[in-house]
Amino acid sequence: MKKISIFDSTLRDGAQGEGVSFSVEDKLAVVEYLDQLGVDYIEGGNPTSNPKDCEFFERVADLELKNAKVVSFTSTHKVGADPAKDPSLTAVLESKTEHVSVFGKSWDMHVTDILNATLEQNLEIICSTVDYLTKNGKTVFYDAEHFYDGYKANPEYAMQTLEAALKGGAKVLVLCDTNGACFPFEIEQITTEVVKRFPNVEIGIHTHNDIGMAVANAISAVRCGVTQVQGTFGGFGERCGNMDLCVLIPNLQLKLGYKCIPAENMELLTSTAKSIAEAANIGLDPRTPYVGSSAFAHKAGMHSDAVIKKSISYEHISPEAVGNSRRVLMSEVAGRSAIMLALKQVDPTIDKNSPITKQILEKMKELEHNGYEFEGAEGSLEMLIAKELGKFTPHFDLGKFSVVVNEPADELSSMAMIKICVDGEYETTAAEGDGPVNALDLAVRRALGVFYPEIKKMSLIDYKVRVLDSKGGTAAKVRVLITSSNGKRAWRTVGVSTDIISASWKALIDSIEYYLGVVNKK
Repeated sequence: MKKISIFDSTLRDGAQGEGVSFSVEDKLAVVEYLDQLGVDYIEGGNPTSNPKDCEFFERVADLELKNAKVVSFTSTHKVGADPAKDPSLTAVLESKTEHVSVFGKSWDMHVTDILNATLEQNLEIICSTVDYLTKNGKTVFYDAEHFYDGYKANPEYAMQTLEAALKGGAKVLVLCDTNGACFPFEIEQITTEVVKRFPNVEIGIHTHNDIGMAVANAISAVRCGVTQVQGTFGGFGERCGNMDLCVLIPNLQLKLGYKCIPAENMELLTSTAKSIAEAANIGLDPRTPYVGSSAFAHKAGMHSDAVIKKSISYEHISPEAVGNSRRVLMSEVAGRSAIMLALKQVDPTIDKNSPITKQILEKMKELEHNGYEFEGAEGSLEMLIAKELGKFTPHFDLGKFSVVVNEPADELSSMAMIKICVDGEYETTAAEGDGPVNALDLAVRRALGVFYPEIKKMSLIDYKVRVLDSKGGTAAKVRVLITSSNGKRAWRTVGVSTDIISASWKALIDSIEYYLGVVNKK
């Protein structure tokens, strides 16, 4: 298996994506997730860009990493300046990282119109920057910004920028499709020429996804001889994002026979993707290949029946190979075979044709008629099945609760008071929250924390309300879908009522019971 080194830029290029924000603690956690997965390099950012990154580089040096090397990031020094007096280069030298990414201009238009330099001056600063860092003990990855656009405009000059970096001592020449607008056939043609020009040099690829080709372009480059691939987890990045390592790694390793990470770590791919998305405070796209919650979800009756009988009928790989799991969605188009997967999660001995199976199907249809939808609420579905099978034992009983909404609203606009009972012991707790549901969530988890300390690991990460019959006006029935997580796994529960707080309460209680009875025991 040919080794392809994986260079993760989630904490640098990915952090430039809209809505993405990492605290120092988040960044340190992401480093540990990626190291555990087995990537080769982790780009941490620019040590001088902001106080947060300065602190990050100070603290990351104390981590005992087993697989990955942390990389700092900088640009070429200014035209006419002494690299030894450049603050950014000084900070990189002081960052305690052995490896440095340096980006420079490869497109002649960028040199003259953006950098305001001559083409020869640009070659000089590329060489002198790399040379200065190399002579001071750093291993340099040279990122040739806009290389493919530069090659199209002036192929010989684009090649000369690579030669300048190589002359300075760069270890890897990274070809960047910075605008993300190349097609695979263009990447193949140009990359082939670079590999021919530099036959004994390690070549890398850095692609963006502006026309949806980032992963395909990276694979094309690898097939041409590239041995380092740069990207981000979840595809985070500016504009339409960077190349998604969640998709690239299994494509290269499971489909094409390259080695990207240790084989035994491939099962960590889904949990790593979810953990990083959680740290970025952005939900992982459910339709992300391999690691998304919909990647192995089956809804149509024919599909679900077939995949239960023979998984390869509608699954290109086993979901377990990447740490994901199969989901058979319950809906009006799913038959009895489809529900069997959910039934067997609760009782592996249950028979497809048993009376209880029919009873549960009828109960589901009745609830769906009343507004419930179990397609995206597997937690509530398992709770329903457990109750119908007589296998459900509640972890607590509700005494009563009350919610007060304050107007005019401020940051903590609501207060909830709740009384619960666990094994004959009562606990009464109040909490303020940003809205009635948030207050209720905080109050119930605060009360349960007395009896179940592990509840602190659970949090509500998404909340959706849908009006089911707008003709009813303010008395219309609503469906509430709650998504909860313990940082490693997410689950969804549903509640329906003409009272939005009641609907929310039903979904919330199912979520807590599912966590205590199912998630926390696995």
